Amino acid sequence: MKPTLTPSQTSRASVRSVALLRAWLWAWVTAVASLAMFAAMPAFAQGDTLQATIEEFVKTQSNAGTSTAQALEEDKPRRVQVELGQLDPRLKLAPCEKVRAYVPTGAPLWGRSRVGLRCEQGATRWNVFWPVTVKVYGQALVAVVPLRPGALVNAADLRVAEVDLAASPSPAIVNLTDIVGRAVARNVEPGQSIRQEDIKLRRWFAAGDPVRVVVKGSGFQISSEGTALTPGDEGRCARVRTDNGRVVCAQPVGDRQVELVL
Repeated sequence: MKPTLTPSQTSRASVRSVALLRAWLWAWVTAVASLAMFAAMPAFAQGDTLQATIEEFVKTQSNAGTSTAQALEEDKPRRVQVELGQLDPRLKLAPCEKVRAYVPTGAPLWGRSRVGLRCEQGATRWNVFWPVTVKVYGQALVAVVPLRPGALVNAADLRVAEVDLAASPSPAIVNLTDIVGRAVARNVEPGQSIRQEDIKLRRWFAAGDPVRVVVKGSGFQISSEGTALTPGDEGRCARVRTDNGRVVCAQPVGDRQVELVL
């Protein structure tokens, strides 16, 4: 026979059950509240420090010229301004004792770009990319008057001003000799920086013209004659047949002259 519980025993068992249930519910509520607080924490407790690290990293890289998409003369002063974007707010990253900033492959620190952040010392390793806009200010040529397609540029049409060199993938023109006398390819408004894409390419020679081929190597330079197989447009490879019958791809650098660097 099963033992029969007295009313007092039943009452005590019920009290114990209710107490255990209340303790379990309290533990569950506390755990949920803790998780909610953790989820509501910002991605980085040291967010300001990381932002300062990124800004310093980008400025160092840009001033060194190792990560920019365009080469600039070292004697030209530049002012670098870094604008940080926002990480995905859904990211919840663990605290990290040592974070290293780096440039992702194929992402030059020029204009709209990104900086990699890698946790190298922490309980949980992570890697994210922080969007940035890098503005590099320097002296370049800007239009004084409206320049329209087909017009030839005069020195009086231009002035030197500080511009954001990184505002466009096309390099800013900084020297008068690179633009005066050349035709405009697209509309340029007064005060606007003039880019290489705004000016028509020089055509140094036509297909069929005789050209001088200058070959440069480590410690030597030789020249020979050849015949252009394609037009010699500035900045584009021109196919040239040399006197010995060999066809090479060389860079047009002057009037009926190409250069081949070995």
